Amino acid sequence: MRQLRGQESVITANRQTSWAFADAFVAEEEALLWARDRAHETGLRPVSSGTGAALRLLAATADAKAVAEIGTGTGVSGIYLLQGMRPDGVLTTVDPEPERQQFAREAFRAAGFATNRARFIPGRALDVLPRLADGGYDLVFCDGDRLESLDCLAESLRLLRPGGLVCFEGVFADGRTIDSAAQPAEVLRLRELLRAVRESQELMATLLPVGDGLLCAVRRGDRTTP
Repeated sequence: MRQLRGQESVITANRQTSWAFADAFVAEEEALLWARDRAHETGLRPVSSGTGAALRLLAATADAKAVAEIGTGTGVSGIYLLQGMRPDGVLTTVDPEPERQQFAREAFRAAGFATNRARFIPGRALDVLPRLADGGYDLVFCDGDRLESLDCLAESLRLLRPGGLVCFEGVFADGRTIDSAAQPAEVLRLRELLRAVRESQELMATLLPVGDGLLCAVRRGDRTTP
């Protein structure tokens, strides 16, 4: 029977096992494990290894030289992004907590990246992003405040070159995004984000079932194109 748009099929135990296997498919080296431990110690939830591997693959596919990251954390996602980027690429990473960024600096060094491969900017995403260059980025990765998702999407579209990628982490919200029960404001905002990306004529989107859900979209052509 053909599945209608918007309907959710039953997730079997075998499919859950397969997803878990896929998400843990890529082994992590010492620097990533160190950064992951620091994240847990500070109460953060870093991206899964599957999400990180997907980001690395996307950065490599885009031959990314300039990437913007919203939510430095302790450097887990940043390491994956840098691994996928060009050897001369620069990661611009934004976080409101400078102490987290210090952990990320140490993690990047341990992973073998030169200090000039990353630009750390402390501050709120919506204060920092307007200062970044229009059309200057190949990929924007958003892992910040979910309540700011739509605003970050708008800023990302300004920052991206045509053909660039925007990715949002955590859009499943531990299954609450598709739960029919009453949900908090951040989950409602994620639903708005998913709807906006899926219906945008400017984006070509997909939703990857890695980690807690990775929403990815490519910016089509010139923004003036109808």
